[in-house]
Amino acid sequence: MKKRLRVAALLLLVAAVGFWLATGANRGWTKNSVPQRTLDEVTGIEGITYEKHFAPGVDFLGAAGLGAGFLAGLSFLFRNPSNKP
Repeated sequence: MKKRLRVAALLLLVAAVGFWLATGANRGWTKNSVPQRTLDEVTGIEGITYEKHFAPGVDFLGAAGLGAGFLAGLSFLFRNPSNKP
């Protein structure tokens, strides 16, 4: 059980970092909509519109790190199996 919890903690952390990197490695807070610059074809005025897009930030990594730390810490509550006859 001890080893399974530690492996689960490691997998959680690696998956979270991989997901964060794959979605753009946003170094700010997590965003649900991302600003996009648009240019009006008729007037030539530049504006900003918001596009629905999930961009996980460093708070996402922190939460994943806390979850992984909790799982790893939970593994210390279990004893090593003894091989006594």
